[in-house]
Amino acid sequence: MGTIFLLTGLAAALFLVGAVLLTWGVRAGQWDDLDTPAERILGDDPPARPTPAPTPSSSTLGSSL
Repeated sequence: MGTIFLLTGLAAALFLVGAVLLTWGVRAGQWDDLDTPAERILGDDPPARPTPAPTPSSSTLGSSL
């Protein structure tokens, strides 16, 4: 009989914790936009800026072997 009271109390406490966490998540906006992060990977990347060509320096011009 004591086990039933223990399990009932444990189940009620677990239910209350879940309800509090669910309420916090809804109020904090955790489930506001579920589609955009998943679709963001499908979009095009911004174009890469071209890197400038290296300019030859005077020490590398005459050092060919």
